[in-house]
Amino acid sequence: MSPTAAPAVLHRADIEETARWLSRRVVRTPVLRSPVIDRLAGARVLLKAENLQNGGSYKMRGALRAVGRLAAAGQDGVIAQSTGNHAVAVALAARQHRLAATVVLPVDASPTKVERARAAGARVVFAGTGVEERVAVARRLSDETGHPVIDAYDHADVIAGQGTASLELIEQAERAGTPLDALVVPVGGGGGVAGACLAAAGTGIEVYGVEPVGCDSLARSLAAGERVPVAPAPTIADGLRPSCVGELPFAILRTALRGVVRVDDEEIAAAFRLLLMELKVLVEPSGAAGLAGALRLAAEAGVRRHRTVGVVLTGGNVEAELVARLTVQRFAEVTTVEGAAA
Repeated sequence: MSPTAAPAVLHRADIEETARWLSRRVVRTPVLRSPVIDRLAGARVLLKAENLQNGGSYKMRGALRAVGRLAAAGQDGVIAQSTGNHAVAVALAARQHRLAATVVLPVDASPTKVERARAAGARVVFAGTGVEERVAVARRLSDETGHPVIDAYDHADVIAGQGTASLELIEQAERAGTPLDALVVPVGGGGGVAGACLAAAGTGIEVYGVEPVGCDSLARSLAAGERVPVAPAPTIADGLRPSCVGELPFAILRTALRGVVRVDDEEIAAAFRLLLMELKVLVEPSGAAGLAGALRLAAEAGVRRHRTVGVVLTGGNVEAELVARLTVQRFAEVTTVEGAAA
């Protein structure tokens, strides 16, 4: 295989190779733990803080790997489409390699993510609200410029890069003497959780995906035995809204994934508040969905066999207004209780 060619089929060795390549290019993010969260889960919960990664999310891992290969192959520009974090990561990676970057975002994209992409030097193009519209525009721009499209999840380098976050978590847990029994990762298009399955291959660790209710293409696809698109329902987890799981991720997940957990916005908001109040870390709702899924798993019969559960907190690029909205309910509850006790 040439040094600039992505593998056609992915294995754990590809995640390990990518981790070595990324070792001095990304932050080795810390693993966090809270006694309160442990009690709620009835298990040790180890939280991989990828919200502290360069660019604010684990998407930086896959973007650097993919852009790095293309730069080495002589490309002078790249194109990406996403709801936000992948676009930001590709823009930052392109700037590092002195490549031009064009990112296609939905018209309702988070202003924070739009500004981060622009600050990284990317040209931002808006296209509708659905992934099909963004993909069509990205392909047209690719035809016009000759620049390749780096898909947000249906791309071998992206999957391998995202998988290194899970590989690091597995290794960090082992070194701490608390090896993982289960690993929980939020699901958008499936690239991150597919990478997690590859990282966990041969270890005995059970991997679970987490999807918002109504944005459950992966769960429906696994049940049907083939990819099933959905019309994504509204959710505060804006990064988990693809209409269909990716083809390459699904090929991995259909046999490697233990299961999918569906969580609603109330559960995601509660997990967001737990992370903010107990660990003092700011995680976007899409990242908090992983903890929401771990807590739901803990509430289900028979799942308490897991002594140690790893969760990837995938990102932290969240609007200040949304932070205020998600925390004000908690503060209102506290105020009401204190008022009643006075």
